[in-house]
Amino acid sequence: MKPIYDFNFQVDEKLMNIINDIDRLNEQWSIVGYYKDKSIKQQKELHNSSAIRSSGSSVRIEGSKIVQEKVEILLSHFDSATLNDKDTQETAGYFETLNTIINSYKNIQVSENSIKTLHKSLMKYCNIDEKHRGNYKTRRTAVEVVFPSGIKQTIFRTAEAGTTTQNSIKRLVSWYNKENDFHPLIKNATFVYEFLNVHPFQEGNGHLSRLLSTLFFLKDGHQWMQYVGFEHEIESRKNEYYIVLQNCQNQRPNENITDWIIFFLNIIRNVQSRLIRPLEQKGDGLSVTNREQSILSIIQNNQGIQSPEIAKQIGISIPSVRRSLIVMQTKGLIKKYGSGSSTTYWTRQV
Repeated sequence: MKPIYDFNFQVDEKLMNIINDIDRLNEQWSIVGYYKDKSIKQQKELHNSSAIRSSGSSVRIEGSKIVQEKVEILLSHFDSATLNDKDTQETAGYFETLNTIINSYKNIQVSENSIKTLHKSLMKYCNIDEKHRGNYKTRRTAVEVVFPSGIKQTIFRTAEAGTTTQNSIKRLVSWYNKENDFHPLIKNATFVYEFLNVHPFQEGNGHLSRLLSTLFFLKDGHQWMQYVGFEHEIESRKNEYYIVLQNCQNQRPNENITDWIIFFLNIIRNVQSRLIRPLEQKGDGLSVTNREQSILSIIQNNQGIQSPEIAKQIGISIPSVRRSLIVMQTKGLIKKYGSGSSTTYWTRQV
């Protein structure tokens, strides 16, 4: 297995647009404060509903035919005695582990020990895999996709068991904790890609990769992830998910993983947009504040103006202006062009 530092990707306009969209919507969520008016009980109900849906989707991504109605009944009236097959056992394990991450992500470190602990939790009810819980694989595995017909197809081979797997995960965890040059979104996507290539455990690797992604997003400040999972979006694009992974690994070593990063982050952008759009349509955060009206007037009279000049004219700090500009973009009041120090703002198409 090649070290992660050898991976190639291009941060082109397409990728930057996706990253900017995710960052902008995340900023909007933080500023507007969606769901903050809901009680603790209501927030937990929203978490629970999202976790149930995510759990069903995750097992179906791996080839299960369990229907969502059964998942909802299983997890809404949970009884470990009813977990009599692999599908229900994995569903329950995913559900409990996802809730652990949502409730305790601040205290979960990105470490080998945490990864093993989360795997042990994930496989808690899988009796057939009891000896594998929290332990690295003892034989080499292959990533397989199960088609509706029941036919299995190997997507790619993974790391050898033993020292190769152990060293690969140590290197991956060390890279994640030390890497500060990559945008956090790219870092998350890259970690998932390499984790799936290593496939450190005998079972549950796909599930765990998605759980780790949720952990990373929450630790990076994407609080909206508590209310909507991305597993359903992957399920709906399952064939593409496996094809992109396979196409990238076929180039190994030194593969270009741009297509994977774009696919992965596009998944995130889609679910994030679907969460926020209905809230906007209900009127949450859509009224124009006095500050926004003042900024709007300045931009209307100075098309292509930059944020420092707006701050100077309105008499408030540049960070405060930028926060308002982000919200105004999400409301469709203004348009942003360029990036960094060359960013300009307009009220019309240019």
